[in-house]
Amino acid sequence: MAIRIIAIGKKHESWVAEGIDRYQKRLKRPFTVEWVLLPHSAREGHAARVEESERILSRIKPEEFVVLLDERGKLLDSPALSQALLSPLETSQTIVIVIGGAYGVDQTVHSSVDLVWSLSRLVFPHQLVRLILAEQLYRAQEIAAGNPYHHS
Repeated sequence: MAIRIIAIGKKHESWVAEGIDRYQKRLKRPFTVEWVLLPHSAREGHAARVEESERILSRIKPEEFVVLLDERGKLLDSPALSQALLSPLETSQTIVIVIGGAYGVDQTVHSSVDLVWSLSRLVFPHQLVRLILAEQLYRAQEIAAGNPYHHS
């Protein structure tokens, strides 16, 4: 598996699943995706953040390239994202993309990732983030292949 997305939350809503499926069908190795959906914590605030972060970390191997989605992360344009993903994929390194829960992730996750990436300074609903991420992975693939999907 080349890219694994770990997300806290419920299964994809139907409209999200349809959109994700649309982009995932277009993905080709090494831009293939596996989704791992982990349930929300029954706790709130800091306790939820800690519990969910432990679950996330239990799914990550030390040799994997880990990207955390966080609105305070680095803003990348699509070509920069494509390049950031291509480097580990070219060395057969699995990429893990983490979407935390409603309370985010704790410092143990932040300190263990290779890249903290922001889709935008805006905050989006988690379901929408999943769809945007699927489209951006497809766009990154097309940029890496030199295809005309992305116009700069």
